[in-house]
Amino acid sequence: MYNINNLFAFSSVMVKIFLIYNFIFTISKKLTLTCYLYKPLKHIFFMKRILSLLFCFTGWFALTIQYYLMLETSKLPFGETTIRFFSYFTILTNLLAALYFTYQSLRNNLSKPENSGILSALTVYILIVGLIYQILLRQTWNPTGMQRVADELLHSIIPVLVLIYWYLYEDKKALNYRIIPKWAVYPVIYFIYILVRGGFSGFYPYPFIDVTQLGLMKVVMNAFWIVLLFAGLSALLIRIGKALKSDGF
Repeated sequence: MYNINNLFAFSSVMVKIFLIYNFIFTISKKLTLTCYLYKPLKHIFFMKRILSLLFCFTGWFALTIQYYLMLETSKLPFGETTIRFFSYFTILTNLLAALYFTYQSLRNNLSKPENSGILSALTVYILIVGLIYQILLRQTWNPTGMQRVADELLHSIIPVLVLIYWYLYEDKKALNYRIIPKWAVYPVIYFIYILVRGGFSGFYPYPFIDVTQLGLMKVVMNAFWIVLLFAGLSALLIRIGKALKSDGF
C-alpha cells in the first residue's frame, strides 16, 4: 500500500506534464493568449496584495483547523500533541507558505524585488507535499467534515495557490540549477530530525519513513526516491521559469 516504487510512475508523469506544458505554451504564445491574460494581471499593483492576503488567510485557516482537530482527537498530552503536529512536513511547509504570504501582505513596497529563489523553493516544497499525498497517502484514509476541508486545503488547494503565485510574481531571471542543493537543506534537516526524534519517541509521521515498521535501510531507500522526486521537480520548475523568462514573462 505504501510502496514507494509508485514514484517510478511519477517520473513518466513528469515527462508528460513537461511535454504538455511545452505544447500548450507554444500554442498560447502563437495565439497571444498568454500576453492578454497574464501581463495585465501581473502588473495590477493591488492584485498582488489581494492575492497575498487571500492566500495568507487560506493558509492560517487551514493550519488552525488542523491543529484544533488534532487537539480534539488526540489522547496524548498537549505538549506531545503539539510536537507531533509540527512534526509533519505538510504542516511545516504550509506554515512556511502562510508566513511567506503574511510577509508579502505586510510589505510596504511589493514592486521591490526580493531574494529570487525563495518563492521557487517554497513552491517545490509545497508541490512535494501535494504530490506525495496524492501518490502515497490519499488512498489510506477517507476524512469527512472539517477534517476533509483541512485535508484538501493543506494538500491540494494551497499547493495550487502557491504555484499560481509563483507563475505570476517570481523573479525568474536569477533561477539557476545550481541553487537546487540549497533548496534541499530544509527537507534534509527535516528527515534527520524525524529519524532522531523517532528513535527516541517511536513516532514517525509518515508510514514510508517508519523505521520500526520498515527498517532503517528501507526508509533510507524511500528517502532516496523522494530526493530524486525533489530534484526532478526542482529542475522542472527552473526549466519552466527559464522558458517563461526567455519569452518576456
